[in-house]
Amino acid sequence: MQAYLLSQNFETMRQQKFVKLLLVVTVPLLIFTGLIFTNRSVPVEEVMVEEVVNNNDLPAILERGVIKATTDYNSTNYFVYRGQPMGFHLELLKMFAQHIGVELEIFVSNDLDENFECLMSEGDCNIIAMDLTVTRSRRDILAFTEPHSQTRQVLIQRRPDNWYHMRSSEIEDFLVRNQLDLAGKTVHVHKNSAHKIRLRNLMEEIGDTIYIVETDFEPEILIEKVANGEIEYTVGDEHVAQVNSTYYANIDIQTPLSFAQNLSWAVRHDTPLLQAAIDEWMSEFKQTRQYSNLYNRYFHNPRSSMMAQSPYHSLGGGRISVYDDHFKRFSEIVGWDWRLIASLAFQESRFNHTAVSWAGAFGIMQLMPNTASMYNVTQTSSPVDNIVAGVKYLEWIDRRLQEIIPDDEERIKFVLASYNVGLGHVLDARRLAEKYGKDPDVWKDNVDYYVLNKSKPKYYLDPVVKHGYARGAEPFHYVFEILERYEHYRNAVEG
Repeated sequence: MQAYLLSQNFETMRQQKFVKLLLVVTVPLLIFTGLIFTNRSVPVEEVMVEEVVNNNDLPAILERGVIKATTDYNSTNYFVYRGQPMGFHLELLKMFAQHIGVELEIFVSNDLDENFECLMSEGDCNIIAMDLTVTRSRRDILAFTEPHSQTRQVLIQRRPDNWYHMRSSEIEDFLVRNQLDLAGKTVHVHKNSAHKIRLRNLMEEIGDTIYIVETDFEPEILIEKVANGEIEYTVGDEHVAQVNSTYYANIDIQTPLSFAQNLSWAVRHDTPLLQAAIDEWMSEFKQTRQYSNLYNRYFHNPRSSMMAQSPYHSLGGGRISVYDDHFKRFSEIVGWDWRLIASLAFQESRFNHTAVSWAGAFGIMQLMPNTASMYNVTQTSSPVDNIVAGVKYLEWIDRRLQEIIPDDEERIKFVLASYNVGLGHVLDARRLAEKYGKDPDVWKDNVDYYVLNKSKPKYYLDPVVKHGYARGAEPFHYVFEILERYEHYRNAVEG
C-alpha cells in the first residue's frame, strides 16, 4: 500500500496540500500503529491525522516546497562548465525534485564530516547525494537509499616515467598487482572515507601493515598527486578513476582492492517516507534509457576529460567565462558579487557577444537599443562596453528601488526582474501585491505572483496598474534561474 501511495501524482499532491498530507502521511502512520486495513478503498475525508509529522520527512518537504541536499564537488558529481552547473548527482537531484514537485537547494562540501553534520542537523539537509559506499558501520548513522550505481575500489599508482617506451611485461613488473604487495606501502586517502575502511580491512586480510595517511584532499586531488609524483598510491572508486585516467595517461587503475560495492544516497533514519519515495523513483529511473545516457555522459564520455582540463571548468581553471575579469572589475559599480552578474550574463546571452534577440536586445548583457543609447553603446561596441553599460543599468534600477526596498538581498530580486521586464511592470506588481494583502517589499510568494499573472486581464486591467500587459512568466522564471545559478557559482567558483 505504501508503494501505491508513493506512486500518486506529486504535482496533484503539491497543488492540493491537504489531500497530499492525507495520502502520503496518514496511511503509513496508521499502519505503524498496528491497525489492519482491508482491501476496501477509504475515502479521504474519513481519514483523520493528529500525529505530528517529522519536519524532515517527505510531507514536510512537500509542504515547504523545497528539498535540501548536500553533495561533493568534483569533475563528475557537481561542477560548473562554461557557466553551466553540471554533474551526475546534480542532474539526478533536479529530476527527483521535479518528480515530487518541489524546488532544489544545494549545499556543497567535500568534507564527509560536514555532509554528515548537515544531514543530522535539524532542517539543514534532507539528503546526502553523492557516491556513498554502503557499509555496515555507516548504516548505524545513515539510512541508505536504493543504490544509484555500483563500483569497486581500485589502487591508483603511477607507471614508470618512461612507460611508453617499455614492454607491457616490464611495466607490469613495476606495478603493484597483488594486494599482498601493499604490505609496507604508504597509501594516501581522503579522511573518513570508505577507502580508509577498506585498507584497514585489507591489512587484516593480508596480515601485514599498510601505512594509511588520511588527508583533507579529496580523491581527485590525490589522483593528481599520484600522477605528478607527489605521492605513490591512493585509492579511488573505479568509475571516477576511469574518468581521471583519460587525462592522466601515466596512472594505472587496474588493481582492484574490493568487490563491487553499492553506491547510494543517504537520508536520516527518521525519514522513512522520503527514503521510500527516493527508493521507488530511483528503482524505476535506473531502468530507463535516460539514466543510461546520463551515466554514460559523465563516466564513459571522452569529452569529460576535455571539459575538466578546460580553464572554464570550475575544477580545471576555476573560471566561469572569458569575461570574468570584466565582471569582477565592473561589479563594483552596483556593489554586487561578480558571480551574480556573470549568472545574469549567462541567462541573457550564454556569454555570446554576437547574440541578438527577436526584440533587438544585443551583446553579452542583451541591452535593448533604447537602454544601450543611454550609455552610448551600439551593436558594434566592444564586449567590455556592453558589460559596463549593463552593470550601469543595474545600478540605475537599484538606486530607484533603494528607498522603496531597503533590504539589499531582497532588492536584488526586484532589480533582476526590472532588468528583464522593465521597472514599471515590477512597480505595478508591487501595487497589486499591496492591494491584495501581500507584502510589496518581498519577492517570493508575494510580488512574484503578480508579476507572473500580469498577462491576465484581471490584473493588467486593474486600476492600480499603470503599464498594462506583460508576459510575466519570463521575469518570474528569470529571477529564479539567475539566483539558482548564482548559488552554483558560489559553490564552485571562488569570489
